[in-house]
Amino acid sequence: MSTPNPTPGARIVRCPTCGGDSIYAPSNLWRPFCSERCRQIDLGAWASESFRVEAAPPTDDQDLEQ
Repeated sequence: MSTPNPTPGARIVRCPTCGGDSIYAPSNLWRPFCSERCRQIDLGAWASESFRVEAAPPTDDQDLEQ
């Protein structure tokens, strides 16, 4: 993956999708991802529910409070 040229003071972080270097600065339109491809892969995983936020199932008491 190619990343934009770093600017002075820009941080290099790991891309959440591929693990490669990613420039965390306004010059990187896809930050924190290294490329649009990695951003789209991540979005697709959320859309297909491959990623989920863990939550405890509601109890009967919680149902009554609503």
